[in-house]
Amino acid sequence: MNPMQAYRPAALFCRVFLLAAMLLSPSQRGIAIAADETTASRPNIVIILADDMGWGDPGCYNRESKTPTPNIDRLADQGIRLTDAHAPASVCVPSRYGLLSGRYPMRGNIKWRLPGCVLADDDETLATLLHRHGYATYCVGKWHLGFACNHPTKADEPMPGGPCDRGFDRSLVMHGSLDIPPYYYVEDGRCVAPPTGRCQNHYTDGWTRIQGAFWRGGGIATGLKHEDVLPTFTAKAIEYIDTHAETKSDRPMFLYFPLSAPHTPWVPTKEFKGKGGADLYGEFVAQVDNVVGRVVQRLEQRGMTDNTLILFSSDNGPVWYPADAKRFGHASVGPFRGMKGDAYEGGHRMPMVARWPGRIPKGTVTGCLVSFTDMMATLAAIVGDDKLDVARLDSVNVLPALLGQVEANQSGPRTEMVHNCGGVNAIRVGPWKLIPQLGSCGFTKPRRENPRSDGPRGQLYNLEADPGETRNLWLEKPEVVKQLTERFEMIRGQ
Repeated sequence: MNPMQAYRPAALFCRVFLLAAMLLSPSQRGIAIAADETTASRPNIVIILADDMGWGDPGCYNRESKTPTPNIDRLADQGIRLTDAHAPASVCVPSRYGLLSGRYPMRGNIKWRLPGCVLADDDETLATLLHRHGYATYCVGKWHLGFACNHPTKADEPMPGGPCDRGFDRSLVMHGSLDIPPYYYVEDGRCVAPPTGRCQNHYTDGWTRIQGAFWRGGGIATGLKHEDVLPTFTAKAIEYIDTHAETKSDRPMFLYFPLSAPHTPWVPTKEFKGKGGADLYGEFVAQVDNVVGRVVQRLEQRGMTDNTLILFSSDNGPVWYPADAKRFGHASVGPFRGMKGDAYEGGHRMPMVARWPGRIPKGTVTGCLVSFTDMMATLAAIVGDDKLDVARLDSVNVLPALLGQVEANQSGPRTEMVHNCGGVNAIRVGPWKLIPQLGSCGFTKPRRENPRSDGPRGQLYNLEADPGETRNLWLEKPEVVKQLTERFEMIRGQ
């Protein structure tokens, strides 16, 4: 089956340019739906966020996928698969900011190096929200939202500004991606072992210099090995589940598990060698899928399945060039254009599946528009929160969409969104998508193009008719260009 066959019927909601919805502020939309669906019983909530995984990697999205994902596929079979879900950015830091804060990345102080915190001290996060409602909160994995300090020089050195200052009770994280030195763990706000050793640049023959088992040389903690990081994080996530179950507390659990994979370095462990048909990348995706399966299995073993909402997605698209797709016959971004970093759909349209037994009907598929930023208003609706400062947010309660309550020919709660890509903000309204410059804005060449005097100055696509973004309608639809440009300015000014 062509991956787009699941998308097209559900995309009927995009047929109308929803002007009335465009004129509503994010806060108004949040208020309008906030009381729509609540639950008296607070569920456990587990968010597993892959790193650099494409829409076309899971088999439930792409039957011809060369990256085996039986556990992710099983979650989709037992719950819901979203075909039009998006990260608010096409790279790591702003995407994670949008997920945890419920705000578009253009609102934040996006920093890439320490010292510096991306989340402000007064930012509500998913963890502070849920903590306020009695949740025990855990974070394990790739943080990449900064610390209010430099890199540590000694063990047990305090690392303020991280997860434990943003609402999490317990955490084990690395400061950034596993190809950005220095490499070390931070547990519960303190350095485990300082990066006093050194490692060299590492590359893999047969791949570009930013693919394969690639990492940049620099500081590294003694004994730390790149291939051990994902197993270490997985063991800690399972430990948190066990610890929480053994306390026999009435507090529900929130586990935020942002994986370090399949971002480079692609370093699958021995048991995944030879899995799939996309070489190192396929093997590493298979390991990611195994991690998902192990977490789900432990929840089941601990009797936590029935009242647990599990959501799986990815922070942005893969580093997967057209030459890779041709070489392996694997469309990591599915039928879409572009990859990580790009304003094109391949950069930010993400696989997203969710399971909540008894609440989400099995085998549901929806084409409702969803953004990571929506998790804030949605989780607030689930726990019945009435103190959320919705005026500061770009978050919409999409619980009706997650629960499969939106008909295929209806629009969902969200009708528009903003994507941050390479410092450029693209806007989507209904079927229309506006990129205010030429080029990909990201990894795909050309990144930027200078407009010709008689040519378009930006890009406009109708995603319902042209999901592959092959036909630029900028010159043909000047009225739509004007409407979307004005709408973006209104959103930015809110």
